[in-house]
Amino acid sequence: QLDVLNRHLGGMSSGAAAGGPYLCGEQLTIADLACWPWYGALVLGRLYDGSDEFLHVDAYVHVLAWAKRIDAREGVMRGRKVNRTWGKPEEQLKERHSSLDFKSPGGV
Repeated sequence: QLDVLNRHLGGMSSGAAAGGPYLCGEQLTIADLACWPWYGALVLGRLYDGSDEFLHVDAYVHVLAWAKRIDAREGVMRGRKVNRTWGKPEEQLKERHSSLDFKSPGGV
């Protein structure tokens, strides 16, 4: 499936949305946000150790660029922390009650 996604993002498939920086063209949509937690985490090596090497994700340049583009968004970075109780302390926010929780290490 990574090859199909790579062709689509690279403009090598048919359809008006093919070749955009996002799944449906030029703008980020709910389609990107629905697919990114799985495909983005997979190609960024976050689903399981070695997934990026095992799947040779460097060959999927358009998917990797798409995943990194979404990963760099402030809302995504913040969202990945919410209710997270594992990993590095700076990547955790055990509880969220206000936007100020993001400013203190570990939230509440």
